[in-house]
Amino acid sequence: MSKYDVAIIGSGPGGYVAAIRCAQLGFKTAIIEKYAVLGGTCLNVGCIPSKALLDSSEHYYKMQHEFAEHGINVASAKIDFTQMINRKASVVSQTTAGIDFLMKKNKIDVFTGMGSFVDKNTISINGKDQISADKIIIATGSKPVNLPFAKVDKKRIITSTEALELKEIPKHLLIIGGGIIGLEMGSVYLRLGSEVTVIEYADRLTPGMDSDISKELKRFLAKQGMKFELSTKVQDVSSKGKTVTVKAENKKGEQVEFTGDYCLVAVGRKAYTEGLGLENIGLTTDDRGRIETDGQLQTKIPGIYALGDVVKGAMLAHKAEEEGVFVAEVLAGQKPHIHYNLIPGVCYTWPEAAGVGATEEELKAAKAEYKVGKFPFKALGRARASMDTDGFVKILADKTTDEILGVHIVGARAADLIMEAVVAMEYRASAEDVCRMSHPHPTYSEAFKEACLAATADRAMHV
Repeated sequence: MSKYDVAIIGSGPGGYVAAIRCAQLGFKTAIIEKYAVLGGTCLNVGCIPSKALLDSSEHYYKMQHEFAEHGINVASAKIDFTQMINRKASVVSQTTAGIDFLMKKNKIDVFTGMGSFVDKNTISINGKDQISADKIIIATGSKPVNLPFAKVDKKRIITSTEALELKEIPKHLLIIGGGIIGLEMGSVYLRLGSEVTVIEYADRLTPGMDSDISKELKRFLAKQGMKFELSTKVQDVSSKGKTVTVKAENKKGEQVEFTGDYCLVAVGRKAYTEGLGLENIGLTTDDRGRIETDGQLQTKIPGIYALGDVVKGAMLAHKAEEEGVFVAEVLAGQKPHIHYNLIPGVCYTWPEAAGVGATEEELKAAKAEYKVGKFPFKALGRARASMDTDGFVKILADKTTDEILGVHIVGARAADLIMEAVVAMEYRASAEDVCRMSHPHPTYSEAFKEACLAATADRAMHV
């Protein structure tokens, strides 16, 4: 039986980053992955392939709707959907191959198969081979939530995994769930010509984001042609031949029915902890499959840690990565920290939406005294030059100290712009601190500075 200092079960962003950091710190490290390819959900059927399709579909959309304005005349544009899917697969392959390289570079042993606990220091792989480790990290990620009245058949009633592998462009894609996954996949197929209808139980999209962002995102996507049925409770989903029928109750209490050729169930994700043999070491999970941990991400069993989607908190790849580094450094006797309030969230539609820190609703609920600064992208020279004038930057700052409490952006490059907010807030900057930093012109980043000026005694210059 091979013996290791640290063994990690799961090779997604949390698992493989934990393995790399452990190896860097001098631990003899092993990683166990159920599937034949490393990278977990994010690299294989989540973040990376969805962004590949989002970019491909955005090129097609711009060719149809914006190129002529730029003076670029294209006689006709045809979609080679097979090639689009193949390119996506190539991006995934290159990315996962990179993880293979990193494992070899850092001398991390990789085991393929289902890892499960025999005892707190022994892991069985596929019920056959065994390895032992002084410390074990559970990083097995999550899987899509299934609804009892919407049985996924992976053909017509699908999850995001199948939505990334379709053989045809849907004529009418029904989406249950107006969160980030639903909107991103809806955007892909909307741009490619599908009719898209989003059915959401809540009264707004992306419920975790600031409400101003949700409202603006809905307005932009509706302008692009996406349809929304909010405050609508789905009761039954059925498939017959090439037709999917969704029966629901709207906010008026009326029975409504929607039909399409595909239905994407995108109502969230659940921790994937089945088959780990947690009962063999006395660990239990909550109703969402999550494992309880302490402030150092250690479970109630000394030496067993858990991170990423299998513990409480946002189900985000970058959150899992931070926790992977955190646990490795805890094991090395260091004193790392994670500022969970400053882990940004992003929706990769176009325009993009991103946020970090407190939302305005949270500040109101906490009865905090705050001020708001907003700046529209349409006032930016760079945005006009690129024809990406939709959206704004919103700054929430403490009314007395001027410390930035939250930043929310909807618009072009929001996913990248939010990082300036993270840096500023990590150093507890005030809105005025940002105002007094030189921002290059013309750039989208000027909107961040101007929003801070607006929050500081309404001093925005270009509106």
